[in-house]
Amino acid sequence: MSKATFHPMSTQHSSFSPLLLLLMVGLTVYTQAQQAQNVIVSENQHPGTRDWLLTKVDTVRTFISAFGSESPYYARSKKIEGYVSQTSYLSGDTIHLFVNTDPVAEYTLDIYRMGYYQGNGGRKMMAAGPLQGKPQPTPEDGERNLREAVWQRSHSWVVPVDWTSGVYLGKLTELTEGYQAYIIFVVKDGRQADLMFQVSDMTWQAYNRWPAWRSLYDYRDHIWTTSGGNIISFDRPYTFYYNGLPSDLNPFTNGSGEFLLWEFPLAFWLEKEGYDVTYISNIDTHEDPTALLQVKGFLSVGHDEYWTRQMYHHVTQARTAGVNLLFLSGNAMDGEVFLTSSTAGKPNRILGRIRNFPDEQELMGAASYGVGLGDWQVRKADHWVFEGTGLKNGDVIPNLVGWEYHGPPLRKDSSLVVLAQSELDDAWDANPNTYTTTLYHGPRGNFVFNAATCWWSMPLSSPPGFRNPPHQDFSKEDSRVQRMTRNLLNRAISSSWPAKN
Repeated sequence: MSKATFHPMSTQHSSFSPLLLLLMVGLTVYTQAQQAQNVIVSENQHPGTRDWLLTKVDTVRTFISAFGSESPYYARSKKIEGYVSQTSYLSGDTIHLFVNTDPVAEYTLDIYRMGYYQGNGGRKMMAAGPLQGKPQPTPEDGERNLREAVWQRSHSWVVPVDWTSGVYLGKLTELTEGYQAYIIFVVKDGRQADLMFQVSDMTWQAYNRWPAWRSLYDYRDHIWTTSGGNIISFDRPYTFYYNGLPSDLNPFTNGSGEFLLWEFPLAFWLEKEGYDVTYISNIDTHEDPTALLQVKGFLSVGHDEYWTRQMYHHVTQARTAGVNLLFLSGNAMDGEVFLTSSTAGKPNRILGRIRNFPDEQELMGAASYGVGLGDWQVRKADHWVFEGTGLKNGDVIPNLVGWEYHGPPLRKDSSLVVLAQSELDDAWDANPNTYTTTLYHGPRGNFVFNAATCWWSMPLSSPPGFRNPPHQDFSKEDSRVQRMTRNLLNRAISSSWPAKN
Protein backbone atom coordinates (compact mmCIF):
# COMPACT_ATOMS: atom_id res chain seq x y z
CA MET A 1 0.00 0.00 0.00
CA SER A 2 1.23 3.52 -0.66
CA LYS A 3 3.25 5.04 2.10
CA ALA A 4 1.06 7.33 4.22
CA THR A 5 2.00 10.99 4.60
CA PHE A 6 1.28 12.68 7.93
CA HIS A 7 0.67 16.43 8.01
CA PRO A 8 0.38 17.49 11.68
CA MET A 9 -1.94 20.35 12.55
CA SER A 10 -0.34 23.42 14.02
CA THR A 11 -0.96 23.80 17.77
CA GLN A 12 -1.49 27.53 17.03
CA HIS A 13 -4.73 26.70 15.14
CA SER A 14 -7.87 27.88 16.91
CA SER A 15 -9.57 24.48 16.50
CA PHE A 16 -6.63 22.53 17.97
CA SER A 17 -7.72 19.74 20.30
CA PRO A 18 -5.33 17.74 22.52
CA LEU A 19 -7.53 14.70 21.94
CA LEU A 20 -7.22 15.17 18.18
CA LEU A 21 -3.45 15.44 18.48
CA LEU A 22 -3.38 12.25 20.57
CA LEU A 23 -5.43 10.42 17.94
CA MET A 24 -3.17 11.67 15.15
CA VAL A 25 -0.01 10.61 16.99
CA GLY A 26 -1.58 7.21 17.56
CA LEU A 27 -2.42 6.93 13.86
CA THR A 28 1.17 7.83 12.95
CA VAL A 29 2.58 5.19 15.30
CA TYR A 30 0.15 2.60 13.88
CA THR A 31 1.07 3.50 10.29
CA GLN A 32 4.77 3.28 11.04
CA ALA A 33 4.25 -0.09 12.73
CA GLN A 34 2.36 -1.38 9.71
CA GLN A 35 5.12 -0.20 7.38
CA ALA A 36 7.77 -1.77 9.59
CA GLN A 37 6.04 -5.11 9.01
CA ASN A 38 6.15 -4.65 5.23
CA VAL A 39 9.43 -6.13 4.07
CA ILE A 40 9.13 -4.46 0.64
CA VAL A 41 9.02 -0.96 2.14
CA SER A 42 12.03 -1.80 4.32
CA GLU A 43 13.89 -3.41 1.42
CA ASN A 44 13.50 -0.38 -0.82
CA GLN A 45 15.00 1.92 1.78
CA HIS A 46 18.40 0.41 0.94
CA PRO A 47 20.52 2.43 -1.50
CA GLY A 48 19.85 1.58 -5.13
CA THR A 49 22.11 1.61 -8.17
CA ARG A 50 21.87 1.51 -11.95
CA ASP A 51 25.04 -0.53 -12.24
CA TRP A 52 22.84 -3.55 -13.01
CA LEU A 53 22.29 -2.26 -16.55
CA LEU A 54 24.29 -3.94 -19.30
CA THR A 55 26.54 -1.56 -21.23
CA LYS A 56 28.31 -3.81 -23.76
CA VAL A 57 26.84 -6.85 -25.49
CA ASP A 58 27.98 -8.88 -28.46
CA THR A 59 25.11 -9.36 -30.90
CA VAL A 60 25.49 -12.14 -33.45
CA ARG A 61 23.24 -11.54 -36.45
CA THR A 62 22.73 -14.16 -39.11
CA PHE A 63 19.99 -15.34 -41.47
CA ILE A 64 17.69 -18.30 -41.88
CA SER A 65 15.32 -19.27 -44.68
CA ALA A 66 11.80 -18.60 -43.45
CA PHE A 67 8.49 -17.44 -44.86
CA GLY A 68 9.85 -17.64 -48.39
CA SER A 69 12.83 -15.36 -47.80
CA GLU A 70 16.03 -14.97 -45.84
CA SER A 71 15.04 -13.72 -42.37
CA PRO A 72 17.46 -12.18 -39.85
CA TYR A 73 17.78 -13.59 -36.37
CA TYR A 74 20.02 -13.12 -33.39
CA ALA A 75 21.87 -16.11 -32.00
CA ARG A 76 23.67 -16.58 -28.72
CA SER A 77 26.97 -14.81 -28.13
CA LYS A 78 29.76 -17.09 -26.94
CA LYS A 79 31.75 -14.23 -25.43
CA ILE A 80 29.92 -14.77 -22.14
CA GLU A 81 26.64 -16.49 -21.24
CA GLY A 82 25.28 -18.53 -18.36
CA TYR A 83 22.40 -20.09 -16.47
CA VAL A 84 21.63 -21.28 -12.95
CA SER A 85 20.50 -24.64 -11.61
CA GLN A 86 16.90 -23.72 -10.68
CA THR A 87 14.30 -21.11 -11.55
CA SER A 88 13.74 -20.16 -7.89
CA TYR A 89 15.39 -20.57 -4.49
CA LEU A 90 14.67 -20.24 -0.78
CA SER A 91 17.15 -18.75 1.67
CA GLY A 92 19.70 -21.40 2.55
CA ASP A 93 19.49 -23.04 -0.88
CA THR A 94 22.66 -23.37 -2.94
CA ILE A 95 22.75 -21.71 -6.35
CA HIS A 96 24.94 -23.39 -8.93
CA LEU A 97 26.12 -21.21 -11.81
CA PHE A 98 27.16 -22.48 -15.23
CA VAL A 99 29.11 -20.07 -17.47
CA ASN A 100 30.58 -20.27 -20.96
CA THR A 101 33.34 -17.91 -22.11
CA ASP A 102 34.66 -18.57 -25.59
CA PRO A 103 37.50 -17.74 -25.91
CA VAL A 104 38.88 -18.34 -22.43
CA ALA A 105 38.46 -15.31 -20.19
CA GLU A 106 38.14 -14.29 -16.58
CA TYR A 107 34.81 -12.79 -15.57
CA THR A 108 33.01 -11.18 -12.65
CA LEU A 109 29.53 -11.84 -11.25
CA ASP A 110 27.43 -9.09 -9.64
CA ILE A 111 24.00 -9.96 -8.22
CA TYR A 112 21.19 -7.38 -8.05
CA ARG A 113 17.70 -7.55 -6.62
CA MET A 114 15.20 -5.77 -8.89
CA GLY A 115 12.80 -3.30 -7.31
CA TYR A 116 12.29 0.46 -7.00
CA TYR A 117 15.24 1.68 -4.89
CA GLN A 118 14.83 5.45 -5.28
CA GLY A 119 14.07 4.97 -8.98
CA ASN A 120 17.32 3.11 -9.73
CA GLY A 121 15.61 -0.25 -10.23
CA GLY A 122 18.17 -2.45 -8.51
CA ARG A 123 20.17 -3.05 -5.34
CA LYS A 124 23.57 -4.74 -5.39
CA MET A 125 23.48 -7.84 -3.20
CA MET A 126 26.73 -9.70 -3.92
CA ALA A 127 29.90 -9.63 -5.99
CA ALA A 128 32.21 -12.46 -6.94
CA GLY A 129 35.37 -12.67 -8.98
CA PRO A 130 37.47 -12.52 -10.91
CA LEU A 131 36.40 -16.07 -11.76
CA GLN A 132 37.98 -18.27 -14.39
CA GLY A 133 35.84 -18.91 -17.44
CA LYS A 134 36.32 -21.43 -20.20
CA PRO A 135 34.56 -22.72 -23.32
CA GLN A 136 31.74 -25.14 -22.57
CA PRO A 137 30.36 -27.58 -25.18
CA THR A 138 27.47 -26.64 -27.47
CA PRO A 139 25.00 -29.55 -27.32
CA GLU A 140 23.86 -31.29 -30.45
CA ASP A 141 20.22 -32.07 -31.12
CA GLY A 142 18.98 -34.91 -28.97
CA GLU A 143 15.65 -36.69 -29.09
CA ARG A 144 12.91 -34.28 -30.21
CA ASN A 145 15.50 -31.55 -30.84
CA LEU A 146 16.35 -31.34 -27.12
CA ARG A 147 19.38 -29.17 -26.41
CA GLU A 148 20.62 -29.46 -22.82
CA ALA A 149 23.73 -27.53 -21.89
CA VAL A 150 25.36 -30.13 -19.66
CA TRP A 151 28.17 -27.87 -18.49
CA GLN A 152 30.68 -28.05 -15.70
CA ARG A 153 29.76 -25.96 -12.68
CA SER A 154 31.48 -22.56 -12.67
CA HIS A 155 30.58 -21.13 -9.25
CA SER A 156 28.21 -21.75 -6.31
CA TRP A 157 26.89 -19.77 -3.35
CA VAL A 158 24.24 -20.08 -0.65
CA VAL A 159 21.24 -17.71 -0.68
CA PRO A 160 21.67 -15.50 2.40
CA VAL A 161 18.84 -15.35 4.92
CA ASP A 162 18.51 -11.58 4.47
CA TRP A 163 17.79 -11.70 0.73
CA THR A 164 14.22 -10.47 0.29
CA SER A 165 11.96 -12.35 -2.10
CA GLY A 166 12.22 -10.87 -5.57
CA VAL A 167 13.57 -11.20 -9.08
CA TYR A 168 17.38 -11.26 -9.14
CA LEU A 169 19.65 -10.49 -12.08
CA GLY A 170 23.24 -11.62 -12.15
CA LYS A 171 25.44 -9.43 -14.36
CA LEU A 172 28.25 -11.43 -15.96
CA THR A 173 31.17 -9.37 -17.29
CA GLU A 174 34.07 -11.01 -19.12
CA LEU A 175 37.27 -9.11 -18.41
CA THR A 176 39.08 -9.40 -21.73
CA GLU A 177 36.81 -7.19 -23.85
CA GLY A 178 34.13 -6.23 -21.32
CA TYR A 179 31.18 -8.06 -22.87
CA GLN A 180 28.21 -8.71 -20.57
CA ALA A 181 25.12 -10.88 -20.16
CA TYR A 182 22.53 -11.63 -17.47
CA ILE A 183 21.49 -14.66 -15.53
CA ILE A 184 18.07 -14.53 -13.85
CA PHE A 185 16.36 -16.30 -10.94
CA VAL A 186 13.69 -15.77 -8.28
CA VAL A 187 14.16 -15.78 -4.53
CA LYS A 188 10.95 -16.94 -2.84
CA ASP A 189 10.08 -16.97 0.86
CA GLY A 190 6.83 -18.86 1.47
CA ARG A 191 5.59 -16.17 3.86
CA GLN A 192 2.12 -14.72 4.16
CA ALA A 193 1.93 -11.59 2.04
CA ASP A 194 -0.69 -9.41 0.43
CA LEU A 195 0.31 -10.15 -3.17
CA MET A 196 2.12 -12.88 -5.11
CA PHE A 197 3.91 -11.93 -8.33
CA GLN A 198 4.31 -14.95 -10.61
CA VAL A 199 7.03 -14.48 -13.22
CA SER A 200 6.24 -16.04 -16.59
CA ASP A 201 9.48 -17.97 -16.97
CA MET A 202 7.97 -20.98 -18.74
CA THR A 203 6.97 -18.57 -21.50
CA TRP A 204 10.42 -16.97 -21.47
CA GLN A 205 11.88 -20.42 -22.02
CA ALA A 206 9.35 -21.31 -24.73
CA TYR A 207 10.65 -18.40 -26.84
CA ASN A 208 14.31 -18.91 -25.93
CA ARG A 209 16.11 -19.77 -29.18
CA TRP A 210 19.47 -20.74 -27.65
CA PRO A 211 21.78 -21.66 -29.22
CA ALA A 212 19.95 -20.78 -32.48
CA TRP A 213 16.38 -21.61 -33.53
CA ARG A 214 15.81 -24.15 -30.79
CA SER A 215 12.74 -22.72 -29.05
CA LEU A 216 9.40 -24.43 -28.45
CA TYR A 217 8.47 -23.09 -31.91
CA ASP A 218 11.37 -24.61 -33.84
CA TYR A 219 11.29 -28.27 -34.85
CA ARG A 220 13.85 -29.79 -37.16
CA ASP A 221 14.08 -27.44 -40.15
CA HIS A 222 10.78 -25.71 -39.46
CA ILE A 223 10.49 -22.43 -37.56
CA TRP A 224 7.41 -20.88 -36.01
CA THR A 225 5.68 -24.24 -35.83
CA THR A 226 3.35 -25.41 -33.07
CA SER A 227 3.52 -29.08 -33.96
CA GLY A 228 4.42 -30.15 -30.44
CA GLY A 229 7.18 -32.41 -31.74
CA ASN A 230 10.06 -30.80 -29.89
CA ILE A 231 11.00 -30.33 -26.24
CA ILE A 232 13.22 -27.69 -24.60
CA SER A 233 15.40 -27.46 -21.52
CA PHE A 234 15.83 -24.97 -18.68
CA ASP A 235 19.48 -26.09 -18.58
CA ARG A 236 20.70 -23.46 -21.04
CA PRO A 237 21.20 -19.69 -21.11
CA TYR A 238 18.55 -17.25 -22.25
CA THR A 239 19.73 -15.63 -25.45
CA PHE A 240 18.59 -12.41 -27.10
CA TYR A 241 14.82 -12.11 -27.15
CA TYR A 242 13.94 -11.43 -30.78
CA ASN A 243 10.37 -11.84 -31.92
CA GLY A 244 9.64 -8.82 -34.10
CA LEU A 245 6.88 -7.31 -32.02
CA PRO A 246 6.57 -6.75 -29.12
CA SER A 247 10.15 -5.73 -28.61
CA ASP A 248 12.11 -5.95 -31.83
CA LEU A 249 15.72 -6.53 -30.73
CA ASN A 250 16.64 -5.30 -27.25
CA PRO A 251 20.26 -6.42 -26.95
CA PHE A 252 20.66 -5.01 -23.45
CA THR A 253 18.16 -7.53 -22.08
CA ASN A 254 20.43 -10.43 -23.10
CA GLY A 255 20.03 -13.34 -20.68
CA SER A 256 17.02 -11.96 -18.75
CA GLY A 257 14.27 -13.86 -20.58
CA GLU A 258 11.26 -11.58 -21.00
CA PHE A 259 11.32 -10.08 -17.49
CA LEU A 260 12.66 -6.65 -18.43
CA LEU A 261 10.37 -6.41 -21.46
CA TRP A 262 6.99 -7.19 -19.89
CA GLU A 263 7.17 -7.62 -16.15
CA PHE A 264 9.65 -5.18 -14.63
CA PRO A 265 7.37 -2.11 -15.10
CA LEU A 266 4.85 -3.76 -12.73
CA ALA A 267 7.45 -4.93 -10.19
CA PHE A 268 9.08 -1.48 -10.20
CA TRP A 269 5.72 0.24 -9.67
CA LEU A 270 4.49 -2.19 -6.99
CA GLU A 271 7.63 -1.65 -4.95
CA LYS A 272 7.53 2.11 -5.50
CA GLU A 273 3.98 2.10 -4.11
CA GLY A 274 5.03 -0.02 -1.12
CA TYR A 275 2.81 -3.03 -1.76
CA ASP A 276 3.61 -6.14 0.24
CA VAL A 277 4.55 -8.57 -2.53
CA THR A 278 6.34 -11.90 -2.72
CA TYR A 279 7.66 -13.52 -5.91
CA ILE A 280 7.52 -17.03 -7.39
CA SER A 281 8.28 -18.90 -10.61
CA ASN A 282 5.75 -20.62 -12.87
CA ILE A 283 7.33 -23.85 -11.70
CA ASP A 284 6.51 -22.99 -8.08
CA THR A 285 2.85 -22.66 -9.06
CA HIS A 286 3.17 -26.07 -10.72
CA GLU A 287 4.85 -27.72 -7.73
CA ASP A 288 3.41 -26.10 -4.60
CA PRO A 289 -0.32 -25.31 -4.34
CA THR A 290 -0.06 -24.49 -0.62
CA ALA A 291 2.11 -21.42 -1.26
CA LEU A 292 -0.74 -19.82 -3.23
CA LEU A 293 -2.92 -19.94 -0.12
CA GLN A 294 -0.54 -17.64 1.77
CA VAL A 295 -1.58 -14.49 -0.13
CA LYS A 296 -4.63 -12.33 -0.77
CA GLY A 297 -3.94 -11.68 -4.44
CA PHE A 298 -2.22 -13.79 -7.11
CA LEU A 299 -0.79 -11.89 -10.11
CA SER A 300 -0.29 -13.35 -13.57
CA VAL A 301 1.93 -10.83 -15.35
CA GLY A 302 2.78 -9.76 -18.88
CA HIS A 303 3.06 -12.59 -21.40
CA ASP A 304 2.03 -15.62 -19.32
CA GLU A 305 1.31 -17.94 -22.24
CA TYR A 306 2.38 -21.42 -21.12
CA TRP A 307 0.80 -23.28 -18.17
CA THR A 308 0.68 -26.88 -17.06
CA ARG A 309 -2.62 -28.50 -16.14
CA GLN A 310 -1.30 -28.70 -12.56
CA MET A 311 -0.91 -24.91 -12.51
CA TYR A 312 -4.48 -24.55 -13.71
CA HIS A 313 -5.78 -26.81 -10.93
CA HIS A 314 -3.67 -25.16 -8.23
CA VAL A 315 -4.78 -21.63 -9.12
CA THR A 316 -8.40 -22.80 -9.38
CA GLN A 317 -8.09 -24.26 -5.87
CA ALA A 318 -6.70 -20.94 -4.64
CA ARG A 319 -9.68 -19.10 -6.14
CA THR A 320 -12.07 -21.54 -4.44
CA ALA A 321 -10.30 -20.98 -1.12
CA GLY A 322 -10.74 -17.19 -1.39
CA VAL A 323 -7.61 -15.88 -3.11
CA ASN A 324 -8.20 -13.01 -5.53
CA LEU A 325 -6.78 -13.58 -9.01
CA LEU A 326 -5.52 -10.73 -11.20
CA PHE A 327 -4.55 -11.62 -14.75
CA LEU A 328 -2.55 -8.49 -15.62
CA SER A 329 -1.51 -10.30 -18.77
CA GLY A 330 -2.42 -11.25 -22.31
CA ASN A 331 -2.29 -14.54 -24.21
CA ALA A 332 -2.19 -16.14 -20.76
CA MET A 333 -2.90 -19.84 -20.34
CA ASP A 334 -2.95 -20.30 -24.11
CA GLY A 335 -0.65 -23.29 -24.41
CA GLU A 336 -0.94 -26.36 -22.19
CA VAL A 337 2.50 -27.86 -21.58
CA PHE A 338 4.08 -30.62 -19.52
CA LEU A 339 7.18 -30.61 -17.34
CA THR A 340 9.47 -33.58 -16.94
CA SER A 341 12.91 -34.39 -15.57
CA SER A 342 16.21 -33.64 -17.27
CA THR A 343 18.24 -36.50 -18.66
CA ALA A 344 20.23 -36.32 -15.42
CA GLY A 345 17.01 -36.84 -13.44
CA LYS A 346 16.46 -33.32 -12.09
CA PRO A 347 12.70 -32.63 -11.80
CA ASN A 348 10.85 -30.11 -13.95
CA ARG A 349 13.73 -29.07 -16.20
CA ILE A 350 12.27 -30.08 -19.58
CA LEU A 351 9.22 -28.45 -21.15
CA GLY A 352 7.02 -29.73 -23.97
CA ARG A 353 3.77 -28.73 -25.66
CA ILE A 354 0.51 -30.69 -25.28
CA ARG A 355 -2.20 -28.57 -26.92
CA ASN A 356 -3.99 -25.24 -26.66
CA PHE A 357 -5.98 -24.92 -23.43
CA PRO A 358 -9.64 -25.71 -24.19
CA ASP A 359 -11.06 -24.19 -20.99
CA GLU A 360 -8.93 -21.20 -19.96
CA GLN A 361 -12.00 -18.93 -19.86
CA GLU A 362 -13.40 -20.95 -16.96
CA LEU A 363 -10.55 -19.67 -14.80
CA MET A 364 -9.62 -16.34 -16.40
CA GLY A 365 -13.10 -15.23 -17.46
CA ALA A 366 -12.11 -14.88 -21.14
CA ALA A 367 -10.29 -16.95 -23.74
CA SER A 368 -6.72 -16.47 -24.92
CA TYR A 369 -5.62 -15.21 -28.35
CA GLY A 370 -2.43 -14.33 -30.18
CA VAL A 371 -1.48 -11.12 -31.96
CA GLY A 372 -3.94 -8.25 -31.78
CA LEU A 373 -3.57 -4.52 -31.21
CA GLY A 374 -6.16 -1.90 -30.43
CA ASP A 375 -7.60 0.75 -28.14
CA TRP A 376 -9.13 -0.05 -24.74
CA GLN A 377 -12.75 1.16 -24.52
CA VAL A 378 -14.74 1.48 -21.28
CA ARG A 379 -18.07 -0.36 -21.07
CA LYS A 380 -18.96 -0.34 -17.34
CA ALA A 381 -17.80 3.00 -15.95
CA ASP A 382 -19.95 2.75 -12.80
CA HIS A 383 -17.98 -0.30 -11.60
CA TRP A 384 -15.66 0.13 -8.59
CA VAL A 385 -12.65 -0.69 -10.80
CA PHE A 386 -13.07 2.77 -12.41
CA GLU A 387 -13.49 4.73 -9.18
CA GLY A 388 -11.40 7.91 -9.26
CA THR A 389 -10.32 7.51 -12.89
CA GLY A 390 -12.75 10.00 -14.43
CA LEU A 391 -13.45 7.48 -17.19
CA LYS A 392 -16.92 7.31 -18.73
CA ASN A 393 -18.58 4.72 -20.93
CA GLY A 394 -17.13 4.93 -24.43
CA ASP A 395 -13.90 6.58 -23.29
CA VAL A 396 -10.76 5.13 -24.84
CA ILE A 397 -7.21 4.52 -23.63
CA PRO A 398 -5.32 4.39 -26.94
CA ASN A 399 -3.10 1.43 -27.81
CA LEU A 400 -3.41 -0.31 -24.43
CA VAL A 401 -4.41 -3.61 -26.09
CA GLY A 402 -1.54 -5.76 -27.33
CA TRP A 403 0.79 -7.49 -28.09
CA GLU A 404 -1.63 -10.37 -27.49
CA TYR A 405 -5.01 -10.39 -25.79
CA HIS A 406 -8.09 -12.17 -24.39
CA GLY A 407 -11.67 -12.19 -25.61
CA PRO A 408 -14.81 -14.33 -26.20
CA PRO A 409 -15.92 -16.95 -25.45
CA LEU A 410 -16.40 -15.75 -21.88
CA ARG A 411 -17.04 -17.72 -18.70
CA LYS A 412 -20.74 -18.39 -18.26
CA ASP A 413 -21.23 -16.78 -14.86
CA SER A 414 -24.02 -14.46 -13.72
CA SER A 415 -21.51 -12.40 -11.74
CA LEU A 416 -19.25 -11.75 -14.74
CA VAL A 417 -19.15 -8.15 -15.97
CA VAL A 418 -17.53 -6.79 -19.13
CA LEU A 419 -15.49 -3.78 -18.02
CA ALA A 420 -13.96 -2.88 -21.39
CA GLN A 421 -14.42 -4.17 -24.91
CA SER A 422 -13.51 -3.12 -28.43
CA GLU A 423 -12.78 -4.40 -31.89
CA LEU A 424 -9.11 -4.85 -32.68
CA ASP A 425 -7.17 -3.24 -35.50
CA ASP A 426 -7.64 -5.51 -38.52
CA ALA A 427 -4.25 -4.40 -39.89
CA TRP A 428 -2.67 -6.81 -37.41
CA ASP A 429 -5.03 -9.74 -37.75
CA ALA A 430 -6.71 -11.06 -40.87
CA ASN A 431 -9.68 -12.09 -38.72
CA PRO A 432 -9.85 -9.44 -35.99
CA ASN A 433 -11.58 -10.46 -32.79
CA THR A 434 -13.12 -8.57 -29.92
CA TYR A 435 -10.91 -7.69 -26.98
CA THR A 436 -12.71 -8.10 -23.63
CA THR A 437 -11.75 -7.15 -20.06
CA THR A 438 -13.76 -9.08 -17.47
CA LEU A 439 -14.29 -9.49 -13.75
CA TYR A 440 -16.29 -12.17 -11.94
CA HIS A 441 -16.84 -13.10 -8.31
CA GLY A 442 -15.25 -16.00 -6.47
CA PRO A 443 -17.07 -18.08 -3.85
CA ARG A 444 -15.73 -16.24 -0.77
CA GLY A 445 -16.18 -12.60 -1.69
CA ASN A 446 -13.04 -12.68 -3.80
CA PHE A 447 -12.82 -11.76 -7.47
CA VAL A 448 -11.03 -12.69 -10.71
CA PHE A 449 -9.94 -9.78 -12.90
CA ASN A 450 -8.72 -10.24 -16.47
CA ALA A 451 -6.98 -7.19 -17.97
CA ALA A 452 -6.62 -9.20 -21.20
CA THR A 453 -3.56 -7.43 -22.57
CA CYS A 454 0.17 -8.05 -22.31
CA TRP A 455 0.68 -4.29 -22.09
CA TRP A 456 -1.33 -3.56 -18.95
CA SER A 457 1.85 -2.91 -16.95
CA MET A 458 3.50 -0.66 -19.53
CA PRO A 459 1.73 2.64 -18.57
CA LEU A 460 2.39 2.04 -14.85
CA SER A 461 6.08 2.99 -14.97
CA SER A 462 9.14 3.39 -17.18
CA PRO A 463 11.99 1.97 -15.09
CA PRO A 464 15.66 2.21 -16.07
CA GLY A 465 16.29 0.12 -19.16
CA PHE A 466 12.66 0.41 -20.29
CA ARG A 467 12.14 -0.14 -24.01
CA ASN A 468 9.00 0.81 -25.91
CA PRO A 469 7.64 -1.87 -28.22
CA PRO A 470 7.63 -0.86 -31.89
CA HIS A 471 4.73 1.34 -33.02
CA GLN A 472 3.70 2.12 -29.41
CA ASP A 473 4.69 4.80 -26.91
CA PHE A 474 4.38 3.96 -23.22
CA SER A 475 7.07 6.40 -22.10
CA LYS A 476 4.46 8.47 -20.21
CA GLU A 477 2.71 7.01 -17.21
CA ASP A 478 -1.08 6.81 -17.41
CA SER A 479 -2.76 7.85 -14.16
CA ARG A 480 -6.00 6.09 -15.19
CA VAL A 481 -4.32 2.69 -15.52
CA GLN A 482 -2.44 3.34 -12.30
CA ARG A 483 -5.67 4.16 -10.45
CA MET A 484 -7.50 1.10 -11.79
CA THR A 485 -4.57 -1.07 -10.71
CA ARG A 486 -4.62 0.48 -7.23
CA ASN A 487 -8.37 -0.09 -6.98
CA LEU A 488 -7.92 -3.75 -7.87
CA LEU A 489 -4.97 -4.36 -5.57
CA ASN A 490 -6.47 -2.49 -2.64
CA ARG A 491 -9.76 -4.39 -2.98
CA ALA A 492 -7.80 -7.66 -3.08
CA ILE A 493 -5.71 -6.94 0.01
CA SER A 494 -8.69 -5.67 2.00
CA SER A 495 -10.07 -9.21 2.10
CA SER A 496 -9.87 -11.25 5.29
CA TRP A 497 -8.18 -14.15 3.49
CA PRO A 498 -5.83 -15.60 4.56
CA ALA A 499 -6.16 -15.42 8.31
CA LYS A 500 -2.89 -14.20 9.79
CA ASN A 501 -0.88 -16.72 11.78
